[in-house]
Amino acid sequence: MRRPLSILVVEDHPAIARQIVAFLDGLHWLTDHAASGTLAIELATREAYDVVLLDLTLPDVDGLAVCRAIKLRAPRNVPVLMLTARDAFEDKARGFECGADDYLTKPFDLRELALRCAALARRGQLHADQAMHLGALTLLVRERRATYQDVPLALTQCGFTLLLALCHAAPHAVSRAALMFALWGANPPDSDALKSHIYSLRKQLDAAGGVNMIATIAQLGYRLDVPPAGDV
Repeated sequence: MRRPLSILVVEDHPAIARQIVAFLDGLHWLTDHAASGTLAIELATREAYDVVLLDLTLPDVDGLAVCRAIKLRAPRNVPVLMLTARDAFEDKARGFECGADDYLTKPFDLRELALRCAALARRGQLHADQAMHLGALTLLVRERRATYQDVPLALTQCGFTLLLALCHAAPHAVSRAALMFALWGANPPDSDALKSHIYSLRKQLDAAGGVNMIATIAQLGYRLDVPPAGDV
């Protein structure tokens, strides 16, 4: 017998949230509800959901930023289905650029929502154990482990989150603000903790042979420069 899906519903409108949760509960799926972006990030990075249903208009954090944070910090590459009244092409493009896996415009048929959830869950399971490869750098996203030239990197959770964010953006730079949000959400520490985590990540890469792979981009942030595997 196929196990029930585990779904996180991120929706701040009480009536819509109740309607979605009631329908999914009727399918005997397991549902959690978050009415804010902060709670959504906390739940999605603590639990292993099959799908996250994400409203873009939230009271505290923009849904696009929530999507980016979930993609960077979740314990597995959980599929994100965005639910929104924004139906312009540019809005959808921004959603996919932030890591969304699917997009459903309000109002929608709950039966279609369930079909899309099931399809995303199947797709996510097929790719759950796949590794991310950039040159000689390998990230096992689900296990939150990384190697360089087959040498394991002794990364903290923050270190892995930073490396994953840099890998997703490579060869482009990631702003300091985006990296800080990936690590701490909307409540970053007052101290310059980001610089300390970048320093530690550089040391791990240097020790494994990945010297000078993290470049500092003035007035912006950091960029990961991974040489092709044959050039290592």
